[in-house]
Amino acid sequence: QVRLVESGGGLVQPGGSLRLSCAASGIIFSSYSMGWYRQAAGEQRELVASITSGGNRNYAESVKGRFTISRDNAKNTVYLQMNSLKSEDTAVYYCNRYGSNWRWGQGTQVAVSS
Repeated sequence: QVRLVESGGGLVQPGGSLRLSCAASGIIFSSYSMGWYRQAAGEQRELVASITSGGNRNYAESVKGRFTISRDNAKNTVYLQMNSLKSEDTAVYYCNRYGSNWRWGQGTQVAVSS
């Protein structure tokens, strides 16, 4: 059974940085493309960034140049480095398989506010 545990969220001022982590278990992690998603209050969940098993990355236009997705297959973990945070980045952040999603984890709350 797949289990995804996100961590690293918090309250940060505009312009600040956070690094999110997502530990996966119950799967052969290295075989899958992974994504970071976010859901703001009252909004649909959206894909923020993805990384293939080979390390190719893609980003939503809204985060390009500010966010970096990476993975450590030895640790079954995917990361999201978020820099130059804006108030509109406030959301609950989730990781999941890119494309055909597994069961969602609890997510980690990111709040950007002065």
